[in-house]
Amino acid sequence: MFYEVFPGKVGVRSEALTYTFDGELKIGQIVEIPLAKNMVPGVVIKKVEQPDFSCRAISKILYSKPLPKHLIKTIEFISEYYAAPIPSVVAMMLPNGILKKRRKSAEKEAKFSDFKGFEAKIKLNNAQKMALEGLRRGPGATKVLFGVTGSGKTNVYLSEAARALQGQNSAILLVPEIALTGQLVAVFREVFGERVTLIHSKQTEAERHLIFEEILESDEPRIVVGPRSALFAPLSNLGLIIIDEEHEPSYYQENPPRYSAIRVASFMARELSISCILGSATPEISDYYLAEKQGSLVCLCEKAKVEAIKPEIKIIDFKNREEFSKNRYFSNSLLAAIQENLENGRQTLIFHNRRGSAPMTICDSCGEEVVCPTCYLPLTLHADSYELVCHTCGFKEVVPVRCPSCGVPGLVHKGFGTKLLEAELSRLFPKARVARFDADNKKGESLDAVYEAVKEGAVDILIGTQMLAKGLDLPRLATVGVVQADAGLSLPDFASEERTFQLLTQVIGRVGRGHIEKAEVVIQTLRPDHPVIQFGVAENYEGFAEYLLRMRKKGGFPPFCFIAKLGITMKTEKATVSKIRKVAMELKNNPDLIVSTPMPAFHERTAKGFTWELIVRAKSRKSLVRALGTIDPNFKISLDPPSLL
Repeated sequence: MFYEVFPGKVGVRSEALTYTFDGELKIGQIVEIPLAKNMVPGVVIKKVEQPDFSCRAISKILYSKPLPKHLIKTIEFISEYYAAPIPSVVAMMLPNGILKKRRKSAEKEAKFSDFKGFEAKIKLNNAQKMALEGLRRGPGATKVLFGVTGSGKTNVYLSEAARALQGQNSAILLVPEIALTGQLVAVFREVFGERVTLIHSKQTEAERHLIFEEILESDEPRIVVGPRSALFAPLSNLGLIIIDEEHEPSYYQENPPRYSAIRVASFMARELSISCILGSATPEISDYYLAEKQGSLVCLCEKAKVEAIKPEIKIIDFKNREEFSKNRYFSNSLLAAIQENLENGRQTLIFHNRRGSAPMTICDSCGEEVVCPTCYLPLTLHADSYELVCHTCGFKEVVPVRCPSCGVPGLVHKGFGTKLLEAELSRLFPKARVARFDADNKKGESLDAVYEAVKEGAVDILIGTQMLAKGLDLPRLATVGVVQADAGLSLPDFASEERTFQLLTQVIGRVGRGHIEKAEVVIQTLRPDHPVIQFGVAENYEGFAEYLLRMRKKGGFPPFCFIAKLGITMKTEKATVSKIRKVAMELKNNPDLIVSTPMPAFHERTAKGFTWELIVRAKSRKSLVRALGTIDPNFKISLDPPSLL
């Protein structure tokens, strides 16, 4: 008998290969196949007639039970929707080392307890009950749960998961990072016990392989919790998908095959006719726009804790010299709050909304930043040519002598990092215990360890970037200081305003949770009147969404178009520029596309060589995918990227 098999190996171009096997195989069965000189895993997709060429034999069946049908459909969907080779999608979906034999532990063979008592354990307020009703009767498979910070989205998730289990169905709960959602996982385990299965990057290859095997071979309903890869758990009875903090960029896989877990989850939900809940206090703007349009937006707008208090918020203008008479980075108001906290045994979180290294080009008088006249995105300074450049459309201009907004001379380029802030705070408060947590921390300094130290009171001042803006409930935290709230707005990216608003809203939500009677947020900014700052401080998502959608429509960005980022890296700059210009000219011949001028990448030069990029936009996604299908395979193509950086 002859079968077509999807090979699971990165770099293979053939979508399906034909093999022979002496016996019946099921669709979705995972097998071992010879490919060139290697043995690789594969997935059987259909039985075929004998071809007119010789075929190699399938080596062996790895599991008697096949992959669920929805995962076979998902492989095909990711390949088509994201223009990804099927073998790389299969390789991503199967665990590493799947051809190895593993010794199963007795713990994995333990029987689950019954379903009784789940809903006795989940207490819902009226707002949560109404949200559940909205989720259950709303149209479509995918719903957006817009729940303000502290509204108790977790209880809604628990109730939906309990309902799935009682219907003998499994659920998947996706989280941005396990390290940032320990409390959420703990609550699920408290309610559902051993039915919660964790999948995360800290597990060894053997552990993840055994978990995959156990899920595949078992029919027991369970809840699988993990980052985006947990979406591919081989559950035969999947009845619910929940994506917490759905706005997080980590749900987009940057390495091939590139895909959005949000889009893939929505496809799976439609395929299975089940619910997919996207939960967030600051939903991704395209998801919010579509949900509102389709009537699948559910609001949870009341704080769950009665004792929760609204923090006092102070906006400090960086241009106010009197407020920065003691230090150039920390206002007098923020320094006073830190001192008061140290005297009363309370903690301060210093948050620096900073990514990348581009300084802002800003007017020291009016605070306005210089932006592209076409895209309305910040221009990036190229010091070698002393030009301001738009990395989206290619617009260039020599750095103006005067501010384009107010006409006053004196444009400045500002920027600083967390290491400098740590040094300054240690100098200003020599007896304080200062800790920094960001991407530069030493290997081994886990967020869990820092979190426990802060929670136990072993840290007085914690400094960090966006990693600390979410997922932390710190009982001793009295003050949050946002050092430069508008720093993210300087990035040459259509998503910069959205990310700034999200981070600002989340960092404000770190205080006022009812642990202590006083909560304060000090926001330092060069642009106190900027709409993003104003909407963020007011935690006014609806107003921000209206503003951002208007700006996105004006600039021609999602959700009003589809977008792709193309990048090429070569050893010399000359070869890179020549290659990308040739591709740009070919794409510009297509009337359905809007093609930018080729530009150096945000990080142009690395050890691999020089990287240049193109931004391609289109009203039709099919036109975009079709055009990109003809591109040199050496190009890195990101479809629907959450960011242009």
